[in-house]
Amino acid sequence: MTLPSAFYTQPIAHRGLHDLGAGRPENSPVAFEAAISRGYGIELDVQLTRDGAAVVFHDYALDRLTNEKGAVRLLDAADLGRMTLKGGNDKIPTLEAVLDQIAGRAPVLVEIKDQDGAMGDDLGPLERATAQALRGYRGDVAVMSFNPHAVGRMAELIPEVPRGIVTSAYRYDDWPLPKATCDRLREIPDYDATGASFISHEVDDLARDRVAQLRRQGAMVCCWTVRSLEAEMSAREFADNITFEGYAAPLSS
Repeated sequence: MTLPSAFYTQPIAHRGLHDLGAGRPENSPVAFEAAISRGYGIELDVQLTRDGAAVVFHDYALDRLTNEKGAVRLLDAADLGRMTLKGGNDKIPTLEAVLDQIAGRAPVLVEIKDQDGAMGDDLGPLERATAQALRGYRGDVAVMSFNPHAVGRMAELIPEVPRGIVTSAYRYDDWPLPKATCDRLREIPDYDATGASFISHEVDDLARDRVAQLRRQGAMVCCWTVRSLEAEMSAREFADNITFEGYAAPLSS
């Protein structure tokens, strides 16, 4: 399974080309439209609703991004679809609605947020909802997750869609996980077993030997999250593409 070339050539706007000062909240339709209009790819996040839908939203809780409180998964998609995102006029969209909006005009990276809470295998509903939304989509799209079990599940559900693992230095202070889990995930041991074709690695850890090894073996290496042109220049020594925010990433000539 190989990624379409657009994932190598178009810088990927992290949660869309968001800018609260311009009225574009993260993971909003207006942020996705801005990315498309400027020639960028799109990264977005999905969470599960009470009625089993995939909605485009980063956090587990509503508080940071809306004026509501509580967990996303305790509400139905229709309820969430009436909630306005802070800093703009858009509501929380379903993945299906966002894919209808993008309609193949930009490559899309869909990050499936870990629902297990411990990077384990207590999952399934969000993966099924994501697969259902993606079936029949005509456009460049790939899925990824920090949780390798979620990536493996997507291989079973929708094997024709390229998939990757979001990877990290897994510093103990940064992750609410057992040290043994951090130690295991840091080495990216599930790449081959999940049938992955890429990783998206933490930008400050790109010089890791394991990242270079996977790239030599044919893995596409993306990275998260680049926030300046200077950081991008450094990252591109180790990565094939970037996920960026907060500046205008140059387009390939």
